[in-house]
Formats: sequence, C-alpha cells, structure tokens
Amino acid sequence: MVDAFVSFAVESLGNFLIQEVNLRLSLREEVQWLRNELLFMQSFLKDAEEKQVGDHRVQQWVFDINSVANDAVAILETYSFEAGKRDDDGFASRLKACTCICSKEAKFYDVSKEIQSLKQRVMDISRKRDTYGIRNIDNIAGEGPSNRPNNRSAIFTTLRRTTSYVDDQDQIFVGFQDVVERFLAELLKAEPHRSAISIYGMGGLGKTTLARNLYNSPNIVSRFPTRIWICVSQEYNTMDLLKSIIKSIEGCDRETLDLLEKMTDVTDLERHLRNLLKEKKYLVVVDDVWHREAWESLKRAFPDSKNGSRVIITTRKEDVAERADNKGFVHKLCYLNQEESWDLFCKKLLDVQVMVPTVERLAKDMVDKCGGLPLAIVVLSGLLSHKRGTEQWQKVKDHLWQNIKDDSVEISYILSLSYNDLPTVLKQCFLYFGIFPEDSVIDADNITRLWTAEGFIPNGEERMEDVVEGFLNGLIRRSLVQVAGTYWEKVTRCRIHDLLRDLAVKKALEVNFFDIYDPRKHSISPLCLRHVVHGQAQRYLSLDLSNLKLRSVMFFEKLDVINFRSGFQHIHVLYLEDSSAVPDAIGSLYHLKLLRLGDTPDLPSSIGNLKNLQTLDVQNYANPCQLPPETANLVNLRHLFVEYSEPLVHINKLTSLQVLRGVSCDQWRDVNPVDLVNVRELTMGMIKESYSLNNISSFKSLSTLRLWCPTQSFPALEFLSCCQKLQKLWLRGRIEKLPPFPNSITMMILELSKLMEDPMPILGMLPNLRDLQLRRGAYSGKEITCSDNSFSQLEFLHLEFLDNLKRWNLATSAMPLIKGLGIHECPKLNEIPERMKDVERLKLLG
Repeated sequence: MVDAFVSFAVESLGNFLIQEVNLRLSLREEVQWLRNELLFMQSFLKDAEEKQVGDHRVQQWVFDINSVANDAVAILETYSFEAGKRDDDGFASRLKACTCICSKEAKFYDVSKEIQSLKQRVMDISRKRDTYGIRNIDNIAGEGPSNRPNNRSAIFTTLRRTTSYVDDQDQIFVGFQDVVERFLAELLKAEPHRSAISIYGMGGLGKTTLARNLYNSPNIVSRFPTRIWICVSQEYNTMDLLKSIIKSIEGCDRETLDLLEKMTDVTDLERHLRNLLKEKKYLVVVDDVWHREAWESLKRAFPDSKNGSRVIITTRKEDVAERADNKGFVHKLCYLNQEESWDLFCKKLLDVQVMVPTVERLAKDMVDKCGGLPLAIVVLSGLLSHKRGTEQWQKVKDHLWQNIKDDSVEISYILSLSYNDLPTVLKQCFLYFGIFPEDSVIDADNITRLWTAEGFIPNGEERMEDVVEGFLNGLIRRSLVQVAGTYWEKVTRCRIHDLLRDLAVKKALEVNFFDIYDPRKHSISPLCLRHVVHGQAQRYLSLDLSNLKLRSVMFFEKLDVINFRSGFQHIHVLYLEDSSAVPDAIGSLYHLKLLRLGDTPDLPSSIGNLKNLQTLDVQNYANPCQLPPETANLVNLRHLFVEYSEPLVHINKLTSLQVLRGVSCDQWRDVNPVDLVNVRELTMGMIKESYSLNNISSFKSLSTLRLWCPTQSFPALEFLSCCQKLQKLWLRGRIEKLPPFPNSITMMILELSKLMEDPMPILGMLPNLRDLQLRRGAYSGKEITCSDNSFSQLEFLHLEFLDNLKRWNLATSAMPLIKGLGIHECPKLNEIPERMKDVERLKLLG
C-alpha cells in the first residue's frame, strides 16, 4: 500500500526537478538524493508490508517511509506554488526585485532546511532496515525489475487490460429463490394491519441483497406506491433518519428543506412524517438495525392506516428481529449448501474456461471451506479470477489452509487476502471507500473524481477519467465493490459491504491513510493526511489544526461556519456534504483540486484564486447558485457541476473543461464555445423554441449530450448531424420532426417528444445504435414498424408510458442482436411480436 505513496512522491520529486530549472545547485542535489533514496526503498516495501502484520516494529518502519514520502510532496508543492505566485506577479514583482530575491533566498533556505530534516529521517529508516530483516525484493529470484512493473503508468497499463467490463452484483442471487417467494407471500397477503418482516443472520449472508431483491420486485413496485429505504447502522441519529425519509418522499425542493431546518424536535418530525404517510400504502425497508431502540424510535412515525402497509427489517441480532413486531414474520437466513455455494462461485468467476480438472478440484476445496457464506465465496471468486494456472490457485489455497478454524476459513482472512492481492494502485482506491459513512450508496463519478484530486492517477497518455473508470471496474471485478446502479453501460452508483468497509477502515488506520473524528474522545490523529468528520463538525473545528499538513478534509454533516485559515492551507480536497454560506477565505486554499459544496446560494469572488481546481461540484437541489465572473479564471477546471443562475462570462476561457452540467440555455445564447475543445459531456436545460443550439456543433470531442426543453418544442436540431463523435443522446421535450442523427450514436433516450410519426424507420437505420429508450410520451401514435434489416446492432429496447401504442410490427430480420426488452405502462399494447416473447425482460427505468 505504501508503495503507492512512495511512487507518487518519487514522481513528484522528478517533476519538481524538471520544472524548477533555476533551482540552486545544492538544493537540486538534496532533492535528487531524496528521490533516489525513496526509489531505492521501494524495492524493500513488498517484503516489509508482508511482515508488518505480525511485527509492530516493521509496521512503524513502513509508516515512517509513508510519512517521509508525504511530507516531501507537501514541502515541494508549497514551494512550487509560492514560486509560481511570485512569477505571476509580472511587472509589479520586477519593480521589487530586491524584495523578491530576499524572499526567494528565504524560501530556498526553508525548503533546504526541511529537506535536510527529511534526509536525517531517511537515514534513520535505512539503519533500521537490516535490524528488522527486511529484504530487497528485487534480489529475490524471479521477482527482478524486469518481471514487475516499476512505475504507476506501467501498472495502469497492465490493470487497464483487465478492467474493461461492468458487473451487476444484484444479478447474482443464488440460494434465495424459495425464501423470496415466502417473503412475497407475506408482504402481499390480505392482512390490512401494518406488519413487519424481520431477516436476521451474520454479516455476509446476504440480508441486504435479499431485502433489495424484494424491494425492487415488480410485484412489490406495483402494489406499494410509496417505498422507502433507510440504513440505520450502529451509530444512528433518529432526527437525521426521519429527515432523510421525509426528503425521499417530498424531494429536496427549497420549501421542504426550509421546513426541515425549522424542525428541531423529533416529535415534530414524527408528526410530519405520519401526516405524509397516513393516506399512503407504503413499504419501508429498515436496513442494518443493531439495537432494538433504533426501530422503536422510528416506528411511531409509521402509521397503521389498515391499508396493508409493510416493514422489512434486516439485522444481525436475533433479539432485534424477534422483538420488532409481536405478530410479525421472522426469518433466520441460512448458509448456502454445497451445491448453491459452487453455483455462486462459478457465476462470479470471470473466466470459467480456466476450470480444468486440477483447478476445479482446488476451487471446490476452497469453496467448501467458505462455509456457505455468500460474501466469502464471492470475494474468493473475485480473487481467483485474477490468477492464472494451477500453481497460482494452489498458492491461494495454501494461504487459506494456514488459517482454517473449525474446518472453515475466517471471512476476515479471505477479505484481507483479497485486499493484499490488489495492485498497489488499487489498494489506495479501495481504502477510500472506508471514508464514506456505513451503508452509503456512493456516486461513482464522485469517488473517481476524489481519486483524481488525491493524485492517485498516473500521468500518461490516457485521459484521467478513463483511468479512474478502469480502477473502479477493477475493484468491481474482484467483488470488493458492488454495483448499485448503471446507466448507459457505466456504473453510476456503487456500495461496499459493511465487512469490507470495516477492513478498509482498519487498513487505513494502520498506515494513517485517514482518520475518522471521534467526538466522544474529541481527538483525531495528527499523523493522518486525511480527516473525516461524520458528526459534530463544529466541535471538530475547535481542535488545534494549525500545525497539520492535511491533504483532505471531508464533512458528512451540515456545516454552517468554517475557518479555512487554520490547518487547511495544504489541502487538495474539501468535501462538504451539506453547507450553506461559503466565506471569502476559501480563496486562500491555493492547492485545492476538488471542492464539493452543499446547497450554497452563491460563491465568493475569491473562488477565482483556485488555479489548481479540477472539480467544482455544488449540490444545489433547491435554487440555482450564483457563480462570480472570476470562476472563468479556473483554467485547470475539468468538471463543472453547478446549477447556476446568471451567465458565466468568458466561460470559453475554461479550455480544460471535460464535463459541463447545470447550464441553462439562457446562459448559453451568447457563448462561443469554439475554444472548449475538450468538452465531452454537456447537459443543458430550460431550452426555448426561439433559441439556437447550433453552437453546440463546435464541440468536436462531444460524446454525451443531454438537452431538456420543458415547456415548448425544441428549436432546430439539425446541428446534431455535425457532432460526429456523439455516442449518447438524451432529448427530453417536444420534437416536431426527428432530425438527421450522426451514425456514431450508440445510445438514445427520447422523452416527452410527442412524436406523431413513427420514429422507428429513422432510428432503425442508425448503424451503431445499441440502446434505445422511448419514454413517457415520446411517441403519440398507435403503431410502430421495424422493417427488414433495421436496428442491426440494437441490444436493449425500452418502451415506457406510451399511452396510445397498440401494435408493434417486427420484420423477421429486424433486431437480430436484441438481448433485453422493457415494456411498461403501455396499456393498449396487448400483444408483442412472437420473437420477442423469449427476450429477457428489463426493469422499469423510471
């Protein structure tokens, strides 16, 4: 794991020497010496990390290297930034030449002094290496430099070849079929009184997976108009849970948020929620309950209106399950039998062709020792999917056999073994999942942008966005991360099992990767570069942080006031899940690469000082945000996610932009985007028929486009034919006539289009179209016809809420590759083509 930090430090030191061409010779030699020493130490790290589990002295040795590497990066980044600020002063600075020279000499002295201190620490570390018996891995037979990648770019190239697919965890559902039928019968029975179903069993058995399968069942969706999912976890706050439920029902508009802000008493929230639900038939899933009091504190808010409402509770505790409802249904989840265990293993194995007889015998022995625990089987399968040949599978089995207790393997060991097998670049990405609160569903783009801002991504020819997507898929392939949602062939949401999150937190604390603030102790590790605050944020800020060199600070609760001048000067990531006003002092955080804010009404002009910012993400659910003109100074900005209210003048200066969301057409009419050559994704709303969208054709790299026209017809869309790299298109709003589309399109959504003419003759001729969704009034006609040889590449078709559709004519040679079909809320379509009756049915998209 530490190898990742050392690699990053070595790379940063090298870049520093290249960029600072005028560096004083003595300082250059010291930086070069430090770089060479860290590079040399890398060869000892693999052996050290294997030994540190049983030896606290070796643990400390590994930690010391990590600290030196991180401190070296912090020192040089600060120096480079200060030097850059002086260079930016231009003519004004030259008028103060003497002052600048003195300042520069002082800065040289400060850096030299700090490098000298690092040199001393490195020499101490070197002396301890022999004492602790740490070997140079490069000198071990078969593991020389030629046999293993020695830089992050090479590792990425290897990883990229194995992470090109997306998996859906919920499709693997072995051993629960009979249980699901029993639960469905309980949930749908005629009993009018509200009743509860409790599922209990140890972690890793699949309680949440089972509950999610029930929650998403078509029978449940159609019978329960209101469905609510809440995760309780070990440390819960009743008020926060009630507010989350209310927001899931009413949405996050300004009126709701203001109302919740005023409710400071649990009784008020309970009363409000009861009023919302009293006329509704609802299903509530209360996931991961650890204490009886948790459900007791919530259930008063769920009225029994004698309309058949239901509750599902998942817990590891038998007493919690038994006492949840005196008349409820309680089920203990059992382990998988031998046949079910093997079935699950094979379904998760990436390449079943490796199953030659000798390998199969090894695999069956290992699966048996998992004791029928689904999580252990799934993670083992993910681990073995990246092993080639009988010898490598035998090594995994030998490791497992060393840790057998009571004829089975402890799940914690299987999870650790899978973690330890990760490439170094993936270890830090996995640990990052431990930062998020337990049971979180995590936005995939969110976590991958965080990895980028943290510097986990190697420099190279690949786009950073492509690299991090590969990293995420790598963790998914190993079953360390679960897919919670996909959209247009990309993972959009993900989650991590509680036991794997526990592992991530444990490993992170061992190497001081991050620390989570504990308000009971009112302390947090000063050695960690990342601080995470899940509660009592204002109390955390009362700590003395002035002498820390923090790299990231993340708050997962509402924060009203924050002092950016104390201890935050070096941070790259500031993550505020919920915030209000942002002070002008934020402009002093010069190193910042990612800034995420909550529902913030406006940003100060000092935001323009953040020249290193790559991602600006404002989660304004209620009202648009006011962006100052200085936002156009953020020349390194790659992702802009803000619903902003006024035109951003000179947006064309943001030439690094890759993704632009939140634009309304009013702010776009006078924009000349010809300089925005890197934009690949654009989302634009509030379009009016009188506007022209022709300047969108200037985006020569555009691959994803979403256009929303809420009240009128779209203006002319002929410009689309010029977007020759466009692959994904979503048009929401009325279209008088379909425009010519580029042949590059692979995925398309038409929604509220109110087309009168059958769109299939035009859409069927698109040679690369794989996914087509006609949703919510996209077509007002009665009949669609798919002629011979049309839709030659189509794999997925959704027809939803097409009220008038009666007939579907499908030629014999049309849609030869179709894999999935979703037909929902098309009340007059009584018959589908015979050939489509055996095609897999897809879920309602919403």
